Amino acid sequence: MTQDDPGTAALRRWAADAPGAVLLDGFHALKHALRFGAPVGPALTSDKASVLALSADLAGDLTDTLDDLLVEVPAATLRELVPRIHPTGVAALAARRDRRTNLDTLARRPRPAPVVVLDNPRNLGNVGAVVRLAAGFGATGVVTTGDIDPWHPNAVRSGAGLHYATAVERLPADELPPGPLYVLDPEGDDIRGVPLPDDALLVFGSERHGVSAELRGRADRLVALPMRPQVSSYNLATSVAMALFHWGGSEGGAAPTAG
Repeated sequence: MTQDDPGTAALRRWAADAPGAVLLDGFHALKHALRFGAPVGPALTSDKASVLALSADLAGDLTDTLDDLLVEVPAATLRELVPRIHPTGVAALAARRDRRTNLDTLARRPRPAPVVVLDNPRNLGNVGAVVRLAAGFGATGVVTTGDIDPWHPNAVRSGAGLHYATAVERLPADELPPGPLYVLDPEGDDIRGVPLPDDALLVFGSERHGVSAELRGRADRLVALPMRPQVSSYNLATSVAMALFHWGGSEGGAAPTAG
């Protein structure tokens, strides 16, 4: 590559932007980030023609944007920049959503939809899957407690870039947004008989440890998902999906419809 080659300029910008940037790993992460207004910086691919063909099939609204944005580099070069190349051969960097804006969104009341709270989750793939669910259902946001970053590249990859479609933040348990705490707990009331208010905080624990005693003790109501005897638990993302589906069909629930 020459000094003036677009690839050289893109790689130089990648090196400058990478510290602190969000890695958009794969076509679908980049697609959703663009659709929801992410400030995308350098975007690289090892096969631009294939990516544009994929866009024409799956995201025709973005094909022209991607044509302007994507810079083709050798696969070996891309392999040096990302932990593992996504099968679609695309990687990009973007600025993280503004934390202050996210916090304001989470705290604003009345809210049109619940906030999902993941209490000390341990699996980044599950966190990303929950973000994807929250975005699809139109939840106000996803808050995690504990020590893992919900914007970790593995979570963004699992969430298919939909962190930009909802407010995703990590907060201490004593700094959660305002609103009634509906804690998912096996000893709670059957959720099928409990309408979930739009401004609820829906609190989920990890599959192994459940919700902390602190948050359980602060609950306005404990609710339980229906479960066959001798089945120990559901996957975290499955539990969130069941609760949000119930919210969307309960009184006051307003989950978005397709179309």
